[in-house]
Amino acid sequence: MGRADGTGRLVSRPGADDSGTRILHVDMDAFYASVAVLDDPSLRGKALIIGAPEGRSVVSSASYEARRFGVRSAMPVSQALRLCPHAITVAPRFERYVEVSRQVFDVFRSITPLVEPLSIDEAFLDVGGARRLWGSPGTIAVMLRERILDEVGIVCSVGVASTKHVAKMASTISKPDGLLIVPAHRTLEFLEPRSVRALWGVGPKAAEALAGRGIHTVADVIRTPQAVLVRALGPAMAERIGDLARGIDPRVVETERVEKSVGHEETFHADIADAGVLRSELRRLADRVGARLRAQEWTAGSVSIKIRFADFTTVTRTQTLPTPTSVGQRIGEAALDLFDALERRQAVRLVGVRAEKLRPASGTVAGLWDDDEEWRSLEGAVDDVSARFGKGAVTRATLLGARRDVAALPSNPRPGQVP
Repeated sequence: MGRADGTGRLVSRPGADDSGTRILHVDMDAFYASVAVLDDPSLRGKALIIGAPEGRSVVSSASYEARRFGVRSAMPVSQALRLCPHAITVAPRFERYVEVSRQVFDVFRSITPLVEPLSIDEAFLDVGGARRLWGSPGTIAVMLRERILDEVGIVCSVGVASTKHVAKMASTISKPDGLLIVPAHRTLEFLEPRSVRALWGVGPKAAEALAGRGIHTVADVIRTPQAVLVRALGPAMAERIGDLARGIDPRVVETERVEKSVGHEETFHADIADAGVLRSELRRLADRVGARLRAQEWTAGSVSIKIRFADFTTVTRTQTLPTPTSVGQRIGEAALDLFDALERRQAVRLVGVRAEKLRPASGTVAGLWDDDEEWRSLEGAVDDVSARFGKGAVTRATLLGARRDVAALPSNPRPGQVP
């Protein structure tokens, strides 16, 4: 299976059999790094690290040239530079990523309306109904790759298969800049030699539990009695993994994808022990989360915080809200309640705020008394000013001063999001 640095990739030959397929998984290659090259062609072919060059920023993305030295996303930039000293560090530009993402998704939707965004740089496409207009799924995949390169200026990898799960596996294996087609009748042949870790939902703990029973490949899963899988993984996961190993995946492409959560994190330049500073930063993140919820017309049913201490110990805490909300003030109050209840014996390296249990704002029933009415009106006015004059035109007085978040990015950006 292809690795994160592009070694071991597999691609299909021109005119490869695509019988029984209809699902495409399209994934931009090293998207943030590719956008940096798009804007500055002199960076092409060089080892790039997307992240703040100073302090303790983490790697948002890296070019394949840097990945071959072991650089990975979420790694501290300082560590990445030790692995790849000649790498060029490029500051993240989230607004630019959103702009390019919109161009990519315009290409997707010009081919088929059945597009399911997974993130800012990847999506599933169902092209079963587009055959008469554009040709077979394999032909469409070739055309799509050419159009994204010609019209947007970046490269992508595409997996073509009869199911979403196999299509995503195929695109991963073909990276970078590849196309891999798995015809329906060869699905098992494709799956059986893969590591169990390639199956959706199999993380390190599940892989360890399976390995302890001699289950290392998808073929091993198929041969293993269901009762053994249940003991290793539990009934629900054992059933799902057993189905995926056999190429069974009934999921369809969903054009209206429901967000599971919206969150922001930031890593500090230096560990912070001052509770007042930490509370201020949590409030700042909560306001950003609220703004994104309102922009996307969601409300949140719960709020969680993430705290990473100086020794990299990480804790999360969650609070269910009495009423779903998109008001940053209310999200911030919940985040601060959770923070104040924590036992803090060390300085803090990272803080994060996340809104969960999302639902459409239009479906949220207001109570007889709306305790958030004034805050909702105030934050709505701030949204209007920000839309007109840019982010940061209006902010809380308590948040004035130097930024500490080192160009922190949303932890789950989507196409068209407001950062």
